[in-house]
Amino acid sequence: MSYEYLFKYIIIGDVAVGKSSLLMQFLDKQFTRDHDSTIGVDFGTRQLTLDQKQIKLQIWDTAGQETFRSIGRSYYRGSAAALLVYDVTKRRTYNQLNTWLEDLRRHCGSHMVIMLIGNKNDLEDQREVGKEEGEDYAAQHGLIFKETSAKTFAEVEEAFMLTAKSIYEKIQLGVLDINRDENGVKAGVVLHDRPTSFFRTSDRRCC
Repeated sequence: MSYEYLFKYIIIGDVAVGKSSLLMQFLDKQFTRDHDSTIGVDFGTRQLTLDQKQIKLQIWDTAGQETFRSIGRSYYRGSAAALLVYDVTKRRTYNQLNTWLEDLRRHCGSHMVIMLIGNKNDLEDQREVGKEEGEDYAAQHGLIFKETSAKTFAEVEEAFMLTAKSIYEKIQLGVLDINRDENGVKAGVVLHDRPTSFFRTSDRRCC
């Protein structure tokens, strides 16, 4: 299928915050309660329509375990956007945000769009991090913010769409140069051998 631009995304955050579940919901509208932790990285693509143009998202889901952090970092470079995810029912995942954000800003371009996501907000009775805390953290660090539920699909589509819109606006304003690989955006191509609007594959690495 034809598309105007390709945007590279990464999803990062502590283990078990729901990164893979967010990706699965966005790509396939499916939720699996129990699945194996990501080893290395997973990968998927999907197309969206923005301003009557087709935009292809290339999304890399990175492992949260410290063992695989160095592998994940290799995918930070050349990304247009990052979804930084924590679990609203586990404060320790919120407390680790500074570490993840410092990592991002050390390895990524200054124009990267970063969306802070407080996931699992369907578990209100187990909440340990208030929504206003997420909003305040995002405001302090210049991030976009959403609370989501990978289980109910609440705000999942909106999180990816809002991030894509921000990248698109930067292109239109000339902030992002599509000819520079480090910006994570590329001009579109025509794909003749892909009959569906998206596909999924995996790149799982242990070393």
